[in-house]
Amino acid sequence: MTDRKDELAVNLAKVEERIARACAAAGREREEVTLIVVTKTYPADDVRILADLGVRHVAENKDQDAAPKAATCSDLSLSWHFVGQLQTNKVRSVVGYADFVQSVDRSRLVSALSKEAVRAGREVGCLIQVALDAGESGRGDRGGVAPGGIEELAGLVAGAPGLRLAGLMTVAPLTGEYAGRQRAAFERLMDLSTDLRRAHPGANMVSAGMSADLEEAVAAGATHVRVGTAVLGVRPRLG
Repeated sequence: MTDRKDELAVNLAKVEERIARACAAAGREREEVTLIVVTKTYPADDVRILADLGVRHVAENKDQDAAPKAATCSDLSLSWHFVGQLQTNKVRSVVGYADFVQSVDRSRLVSALSKEAVRAGREVGCLIQVALDAGESGRGDRGGVAPGGIEELAGLVAGAPGLRLAGLMTVAPLTGEYAGRQRAAFERLMDLSTDLRRAHPGANMVSAGMSADLEEAVAAGATHVRVGTAVLGVRPRLG
């Protein structure tokens, strides 16, 4: 355990240094960017170590992994973010522990989240996942709504009991005009965020950037970066 804590501490320090350097280069304060550590495929023991090292935000992308982990770590003061594609039959479970769902991309999901949040007596922060590889209508390969669908979906979230419209999230596209152009993709997301905040001033979260491209996200103005591999190491192969 000590070896693992030392390993995570070193990795976390390196990521913190990268974020701080990126903030300085962009003329931003370090406090403007929140680190979310993506703990998928890693055990609750790692989550406990990270909490001990000062991490306050963790993310998961599969409910079957996240639910027991969140329960085991319920004594920790952590904010849990669900970042994977979410099926409506998993919504009740996810609402039980997630403070934020970053992958809201369709009206049916908004309805399901609202119903379960009200039932559980919780408020869930919702980020609309934007698919920059989609056309103006339709969805991306890895989930997400096209830019043209943000306004309508935002209105549904903002008006739904138990939900709070928190902002936008994206994953750098692997195809389309932004493939290999992470900085341009994240700048496009920032433009969309600016548009969204005109109607919904409180929706100021912009979640973008991962281990390989967090600097580009910080430079573009992201408020949250989602880092897994750079903190936890190369994920173990499953199965």
